[in-house]
Amino acid sequence: MKLLIFSDIHTDWKTLEGLLRVEADYYIAAGDQLTWARGVERCGEILQTRGDKVYVLPGNHESAEQVSTMCARYGLHEFHERHIQVGKWHVAGMGYSNPTPFNTPGEYTEPQLAQRLERFASLTPLVLVCHAPPYGTALDQIRQGVHAGSSAVGDFIRKYQPAYFFCGHIHEAAGAAIEIGATRAWNVGKAGYLLELD
Repeated sequence: MKLLIFSDIHTDWKTLEGLLRVEADYYIAAGDQLTWARGVERCGEILQTRGDKVYVLPGNHESAEQVSTMCARYGLHEFHERHIQVGKWHVAGMGYSNPTPFNTPGEYTEPQLAQRLERFASLTPLVLVCHAPPYGTALDQIRQGVHAGSSAVGDFIRKYQPAYFFCGHIHEAAGAAIEIGATRAWNVGKAGYLLELD
């Protein structure tokens, strides 16, 4: 079973089209397909080429309502604060980011993120896909010593140890891969990551 997970397309439609040419069983768009909520129609048209294999999270650049409307119109799956079962695996999605200095459309406070993540606590084995990376790691590092991720996401990973974790949001950390205890974690960026599950 193959899951292609990508994030932070930011209206780079050629890259999105290229990602969707990769063969996978599930395609998970982990947020910020748009930039400041612009480009929703074109995004929907491209994602529609893989139809009901596509699961979409809002990042901080689009609202949950915009993603929900796009998914309904183009036959995609809204994945924000939801989970699906893939064989023995649970795959869960949490969009939005922790607060940013930019007042973007899709932001939660850390307590809001923590509360919403808690619904996934009992799922095992778990693949967790969030827009926001865990704070204080290579996945959220903007530059040496400067981090902008979510403490709530980090706390959840350390406490519940999902088997796999994927995020985006911090462009400078795209491609970074780490382990947090037993959790293997990636900032997928717009290059994406193809996960094979048994």
